[in-house]
Amino acid sequence: MAWIIGVDEAGYGPNLGPLAVGATAWRAPSPDANLYDALDGAIAREPGDGRIAIADSKRLYKPGGGLRQLERAVLGALADTPRCWTELLDRLGADGDGRRRDCPWDAAYDASLPIDSSCEETADCCRRLGEACRAGSVGAPVVRARLVFPEEFNELCERHGGKGAALSHTTLALLRSVIDGLPDDDEPIAATLDKHGGRNRYAELLEHHFPEREIEILHESRPESRYRAGRIGFAFRSKGESHMPVALASMTAKLLRELSMAALNAWWAERVPDLRPTAGYPVDAKRFKADIAARQRELRVEDRVLWRNR
Repeated sequence: MAWIIGVDEAGYGPNLGPLAVGATAWRAPSPDANLYDALDGAIAREPGDGRIAIADSKRLYKPGGGLRQLERAVLGALADTPRCWTELLDRLGADGDGRRRDCPWDAAYDASLPIDSSCEETADCCRRLGEACRAGSVGAPVVRARLVFPEEFNELCERHGGKGAALSHTTLALLRSVIDGLPDDDEPIAATLDKHGGRNRYAELLEHHFPEREIEILHESRPESRYRAGRIGFAFRSKGESHMPVALASMTAKLLRELSMAALNAWWAERVPDLRPTAGYPVDAKRFKADIAARQRELRVEDRVLWRNR
């Protein structure tokens, strides 16, 4: 048996809202097992035939299109459906340091879940996935995540010299925590991560997060960079979401990002009449920030908890 891990992010580009990173780990018969094939009875690459759609979150979620497909996959991958936002964060370990309490919109938010699906539907997805895992000799997935709110994001950019490095360190720290949480045995681990911007070289970053292991460079190129450290193999791939564990990690990150943005938009809409919501990306984020500027000053909400500088 082996562990197959996928890691991906959502919200790298915006100025508003958190960076979200998701990770999923699956115990499978071999490190190169194709989980789409092994779990074909429950999982599909596209929605529409009743199976759980797991793919790049950009294919399954469009602004205004609802969270149903994300909820079916992410909440269905958890043993029991979390009933609210706080419970979901706790289950995923997404805010272990409690940094969301510094953002008044996130601190006050605790929406009931699911929002666009139903408890019955997500429970059925969980049951079907469990049956497929047993039939395919695959363990139930481990799902983890990390939310990096604006103040911490800015701190990481300053510490590491840029937003690309901040993303890389956040991602590899999450991967390390997932690996450390796996059973301590000799089973091989295959970790696949979506590439971080234009970076092709990751050996120094891996040495930082796995200092006790010797990092062997296997291949470095634009499509893929591969490394080995004992029983752990690392692959950084362009379009890594074609790999099912990465796709579910992408969906996990996107669900957390969208829920956090819903919190931000709702909080400010209660305080600024006729305020249009934002997805947080640079051009519209500047419009949103200008629209709330007067109220922000009145409420003494500091830019450090609202605005990502890069």
